[in-house]
Parts: sequence; C-alpha cells; structure tokens
Amino acid sequence: MEQDQKFLEYVVKALAEHPEDVKINRTIDEMGVLLTLRTHRDDMGKIIGRSGATAKAIRTLLRVVGMRNEARVNLKIEEPEGGSRVVTDEDDTKEVATREFPKPQSRTLDEVIDSI
Repeated sequence: MEQDQKFLEYVVKALAEHPEDVKINRTIDEMGVLLTLRTHRDDMGKIIGRSGATAKAIRTLLRVVGMRNEARVNLKIEEPEGGSRVVTDEDDTKEVATREFPKPQSRTLDEVIDSI
C-alpha cells in the first residue's frame, strides 16, 4: 500500500462510524494516481462535510502527499448503495446524509422560562 492510500485510509477511518466498511482502490494512469473511496452510507456526510468542505480538505492534503512522492493524486468518492443525492437546477449534484429530526414543540415564553 502506497503512502497516499495509507494516508487516506487513516483520515477516513478516523472520521467514520463504520471504519470496517472503508474501501480504497488505487489505480495509476496517464493522469496520475486515482484513489477511489467507498464507505458506509451513514458515513458519507462526515466524509463529504458541509458543502463538500471536508472532502475538499482531504483532496488538498492528498495532493500535498502526492507532491512529496512526485505524483498527482486525485480522489473519487463513490456513492454507496442506498445513498441519497439531491440534484439542483444547475445540474450540480450534492451528496447528503439523511436524518429524521423531531418536530419542535410549541411552547409559550412562560413555559420556556419555567423549564429553565
């Protein structure tokens, strides 16, 4: 296993609730190194982050690791089975974690103050 793959595995497993489901495939072609990440669907939100911020940071760090080894490293995150995607009007896709939230209770100001 190469350093870029080891680094990605370490970071993703540290973020994941299901580290045993983290799978990384490493391929090399004329464009450089491609790391393809597959993980449990419940961990996708953590790996991608809000507006893709975590995934972008991981990609940036992978490029730095690649530069140290004189290679161009790219990351592809595969959508797991049962994952959800939201398509916007601009044909841009975002992967999101789905979660059910309870409805907030309606309370008066006096009830809120009494509960404190």
